Amino acid sequence: MVSFIQNTLNPARYQGLGQRPPYFEGWYFKLVNADETERYAIIPGAFVSKTPGETHTFIQVLDGTRGTSTYHRYGFFKADPNQFEVRVGTSNFSDQRLNLNIDDGETQITGEVQLEGINPWPVTATSPGFMGPYAWLNMECKHAVLSFSHGLKGSLTINGREIDFTGGRGYLEKDWGQAFPTSYIWMQTNHFAPVGTSLSGSIATIPGYGPIRRPFTGFVVGFLHAGSLYRFATYTGAQIDHLHVADDKIDWVLYTRNQELKIRAWRTDASALQAPTREGMQRRVDESMTARIEVELSSIEGTRKTRIFKGESPNSGLEVVGDLGTILKA
Repeated sequence: MVSFIQNTLNPARYQGLGQRPPYFEGWYFKLVNADETERYAIIPGAFVSKTPGETHTFIQVLDGTRGTSTYHRYGFFKADPNQFEVRVGTSNFSDQRLNLNIDDGETQITGEVQLEGINPWPVTATSPGFMGPYAWLNMECKHAVLSFSHGLKGSLTINGREIDFTGGRGYLEKDWGQAFPTSYIWMQTNHFAPVGTSLSGSIATIPGYGPIRRPFTGFVVGFLHAGSLYRFATYTGAQIDHLHVADDKIDWVLYTRNQELKIRAWRTDASALQAPTREGMQRRVDESMTARIEVELSSIEGTRKTRIFKGESPNSGLEVVGDLGTILKA
């Protein structure tokens, strides 16, 4: 019980000690260079399987500019039980840096990138991060935003080509649990003006658990602007005015008693990543790192709306996965 409480209040660190299979955990490092010509996602993680031979650790590398991805499988994994510091193969990851040393005969990636000025979703006892009070429940999949936006310093050499990320922008999140949701929409972006304004959110089909026996739709969206985090979530009592998904864009409007958030995301070509099911890292999900997202945030007082922010951000992450029928009826 003590370790569960400590882990819940420290979502960045490895949560898998003592977990029964199936279990997965992965961290998502997004790297965009200063002139926004290079976009990468580096995803270290682990999968613990009921099937012999399927338990392994991994590093996925998504080249969001060229639309390619690679999956590197390892047996060695080491995690600090007290903080986010993990080692996969001979590569190291923390909330301060990532140091890569990948060489599988086809792909060679070396180098180090430091994360400067990370800005995590606030964690409190009553609302431990992105999941809010749901973080205390035994959910199929949990999620954490470990940094909305931060600076980068350093470079990676990928198959002989050096990419300097110094002066660029980064983002850091993680997922852990038994499997990804059967259907969901995920979006993230932090290239608005001014620097630091960021959006991270998702809506998903949540399987029934405990007293809630039927699947339901849950959503969380956080918009960080001018030092304030605006939360629109199932657990805050926020409502969806409408959600429309077309081949070329997504329109999503959410509101609380005091605020309204309008999101428009333009869909672009996506690349395949491997994602967890209860059997293994066998599911394909398509992710774009070149989507555009427009956000308009307004305050509401009676019938009067006052705009707080309106802007558009490139280099956005976007995933639209599974049968969205239930989600679109939310």
